[in-house]
Amino acid sequence: MIDVILFQPEIPPNTGNVIRLCANTGARLHLVEPLGFAWDDARVKRAGLDYHEFAEVRRHADYTTCLAFLKEPRVFAFSSKARTRFDTPVYQSGDALLFGPETRGLPADILATLPETQRLQLPMRTGQRSLNLSNSVAVAVYEVWRQFGYT
Repeated sequence: MIDVILFQPEIPPNTGNVIRLCANTGARLHLVEPLGFAWDDARVKRAGLDYHEFAEVRRHADYTTCLAFLKEPRVFAFSSKARTRFDTPVYQSGDALLFGPETRGLPADILATLPETQRLQLPMRTGQRSLNLSNSVAVAVYEVWRQFGYT
């Protein structure tokens, strides 16, 4: 399937929702520290319901360590400032989808490491700023899974 990377997530229920999404789609989840909450936060567990045991979740000390663990995958970073639509790439097994913290998005220095064609955006109505993190991850993961024939 695919790897989902949450870079320094801040809101426990969003992370819990992504855990549940990954359990149901087979995506693997990687959390890049520091997290904006305690890992044992009840809100993470509540949002993930009883799906924690069905999801593959790993925590990494930093982004570089995460990429090394994944053996330097092709990374697609999601940003409201990107120009390439999320459904443009032809995704491959081993790709990683990268999402930034809820209140500030991905840092410019991380985005700058990726070609423009790997900086993706989800379409929104003009004048809107952003989508909820867990909703964005769901849209992206389901597009990848669709391309893979839901297998």
